[in-house]
Amino acid sequence: MGVDHVSFTVTDLDASQHFYSGVLDFLMVLDVGYGRIFMHPETGFTLSLMKHDGAHGGRFTELATGLDHLGLTAGSREDLEEWEHRFDELGVTYTPIRDMEFGYHLNFRDPDNIALELSAPNQLLLAAKQALADGRVSESDISAFVEDNNLDLPKPEDG
Repeated sequence: MGVDHVSFTVTDLDASQHFYSGVLDFLMVLDVGYGRIFMHPETGFTLSLMKHDGAHGGRFTELATGLDHLGLTAGSREDLEEWEHRFDELGVTYTPIRDMEFGYHLNFRDPDNIALELSAPNQLLLAAKQALADGRVSESDISAFVEDNNLDLPKPEDG
């Protein structure tokens, strides 16, 4: 199973289109009046922006149940550094790159405050992905991997 698309409810279609096209290079492929469909030219990832009549609520917050953030992929930490420069040029507010256990993360927000993240894998994440791609991985394999790599992750609850 893979992700086919994501759809965001927005307050201003034009402002959101400007952000996703002008900042993240998505191309609009269809305007249906109440929504616009975009695709990313390099990946084909599909994003729709919808404006619903009667929609309520303010700007996005990850503190409400539902979406926390959308993670987009980058190839390397160096790619994320290039994104920081681009964001500086375009006036996009972001949190500096964070070096985490499973990669590098650059967080930013769209015009409706929707939390977005660009992430790039580190060697540990690349090794984990390869291990999964090579075949079925058991829970004990995952536990050993976590222990071997000094990761302090919560243990699954018995039940």
